[in-house]
Amino acid sequence: MKKTGRKKKIEFEKGSGNVYADLGLTGADELYARSQLGFGVFEILKDRNLKQREIAELLGIPQPEVSHLMNGHFSRFTTDKLLDFLKRLDQKVTIKIGPHKRGEPYQVVGFAS
Repeated sequence: MKKTGRKKKIEFEKGSGNVYADLGLTGADELYARSQLGFGVFEILKDRNLKQREIAELLGIPQPEVSHLMNGHFSRFTTDKLLDFLKRLDQKVTIKIGPHKRGEPYQVVGFAS
């Protein structure tokens, strides 16, 4: 095999940080915020190493819904429901409101370390 020394150029596009917006989905900011909240709930539950029936009791939902939550199907839950889960997990939620700057998402979720 003979090497030619030329590399194939890879085309790419830099994402916005919100995959839902990049895909052009309606309500992208809401979907992104909900996925961030859901992932935060998931991480807390994973760290507590609970069984699904224990999670169901703690969150006040049926076990099949726990399965959806733990499999990353966060769109099945409203933002309010995910905030309720955080309350049930003894987490403080702080909402900050400020002016929107061009190019940034309208809704941002961050977790304290």
